[in-house]
Amino acid sequence: MLAAVMAELSGLEDPKIRAVNERQGDDHAVNLTKLRALAKRLKTQQDLARELWATGDSAARLLALLICRPKAYDRAELDTMLREARTPKVHDWLVGNVVKKSPHAEELRRAWFADPDPVVASAGWALTTDRVAKRPEGLDLPGLLDLIETHMKDAPDRLQWAMNHCLAQIGIEHPEHRARAIAIGERLEVLKDYPTSPGCTSPYAPVWIGEMVRRASSAAP
Repeated sequence: MLAAVMAELSGLEDPKIRAVNERQGDDHAVNLTKLRALAKRLKTQQDLARELWATGDSAARLLALLICRPKAYDRAELDTMLREARTPKVHDWLVGNVVKKSPHAEELRRAWFADPDPVVASAGWALTTDRVAKRPEGLDLPGLLDLIETHMKDAPDRLQWAMNHCLAQIGIEHPEHRARAIAIGERLEVLKDYPTSPGCTSPYAPVWIGEMVRRASSAAP
């Protein structure tokens, strides 16, 4: 089964897609719409998911994350997988599609948040951002803003991006902290000049916060 799936993935590879992805730090060459279609056909297969992950191939790992059962992984296995997931897309799908649905998510959030590896720490911040939006009870939001204000400017790229997302989410979801979140963004100017496609919202936190709040206000009855 594994050999057949790997052969199918190989047949879906497109050098043009690889070239685009490599500019973003990724190395897979499969169109993600086609990858999702393959996952839909395979359905959930935990044993195959583990075999695909073990190949180390990025496309195979992305497919594994689509056909796995998130709750089937224990805490140690998820921690190992995160440390193995060095390309951005695999890292993001692992956190977003699997870890967030795991009963170990909060325990891992706390452990990863303070990890010395900035890529691992970025996963802790991503899980924290999810809580800021969905379950903020128990989070120290002023403390998070303190950490962002002190460390985001000089953080490595992946960690900086995750901290910036958390900053924006605090400003968007929590009006009592909005002015401070915007002020931090304006002072640090992180991602202020990030190239943004027409119709997309800038990741620069003050603009991001303002646009999301405006949309929410426009949608309100």
